[in-house]
Amino acid sequence: MRHPVTIIGAGLGGLVLARVLHVHDIPAVVFEAEPSPDSRPQGGMLDIHDHNGQPALDAAGLLDRFQDLVLEGRQAMRLLDRDGGVLLDEPDDGTGGRPEVQRGELRRLLLDSLPDGTVRWGRKVAAVRPRGDGRHEVVFADGAVHLADLLVGADGAWSKVRPLLSGAEPRYTGRSFVETYLHDADTRYPAAAKAVGGGAMLALAPGKGIQAHRERGDTLHTYVALEHPRDWFAAVDFTDAAAATARIAAEFPGWAPELTALITESDTAPVLRPLHELPVGHRWERVPGVTLLGDAAHLTVPNGEGANLAMLDGAELGAALAAHPGDVETALAEHERAMFTRSAEAATDGAVAHELMFGPDAPHAVVDFFAAAGQE
Repeated sequence: MRHPVTIIGAGLGGLVLARVLHVHDIPAVVFEAEPSPDSRPQGGMLDIHDHNGQPALDAAGLLDRFQDLVLEGRQAMRLLDRDGGVLLDEPDDGTGGRPEVQRGELRRLLLDSLPDGTVRWGRKVAAVRPRGDGRHEVVFADGAVHLADLLVGADGAWSKVRPLLSGAEPRYTGRSFVETYLHDADTRYPAAAKAVGGGAMLALAPGKGIQAHRERGDTLHTYVALEHPRDWFAAVDFTDAAAATARIAAEFPGWAPELTALITESDTAPVLRPLHELPVGHRWERVPGVTLLGDAAHLTVPNGEGANLAMLDGAELGAALAAHPGDVETALAEHERAMFTRSAEAATDGAVAHELMFGPDAPHAVVDFFAAAGQE
């Protein structure tokens, strides 16, 4: 087979896998539904951790080039109350182990590290069919069929590959984010820019929150968290940007204007991001010729670990395949065993973090957590 490894999805995890395989001279092909690398925004800031994301990039031979993407000062973190009062202010002193980069720039670094033609754009998967001999047929929306010797689902929350392994489906967590942006904030919205500071800002209360991050330049990227059923959000007309932002901001009566401005003054239409998760500890029995990584395998609430875990999944799977030439099943079993353990731990930690952030004792539970961590 010219491409012994078929990867579905050109997110960070799938691309790290393709890159590690390339480093070990193992050919791979990546099929991606998006029509081009720049067809949609690639999200905001990512903190790349020294215990998972950075080792993955090191295995891909890209750690030095990754350092060139790091935005200095963005590890700073502020916790505010609803009045804009500062409850916690953690500066970026340069010693943290979670440097921040733009997701799109990191994805571009990975794409540029692959041989031309590795990623096939505009290849939306309609279905995947087992052949019964350990191989699988990938059926695309245009009717074309690709035969995969080894199939890896790196295709996110709504994976087309996952049903080959598991009947689990993502469930709505009861919480959604609404995404907004302020551009040229230091000049146009100085009070909001000052509230956010140089890195991340959290303004939290039970069941809700305004979370923002300073991206490259003076762009402020905000995720507004609200606990409501899907029907509540369905009643908000997100096609009317002004009405939608007004409705979302109405959930924060009496909050400081420099905080609600992150919603009402958005330079982009608000985007709804419902949060879904797979069961904590999601796993499956070994099925020949197929596996998963990243959100396809262990979707959880956003907790700073998702991209890091996906990259480590890809790096470890690539290394396992290289270490077991001719014995794919041993490599897949090794990959899944390690992935199951770390993803369950991360999901548990993420649930605890969200309870601290949005539970009945927010925001003071977060202050207490950091105080206890500092004492340790």
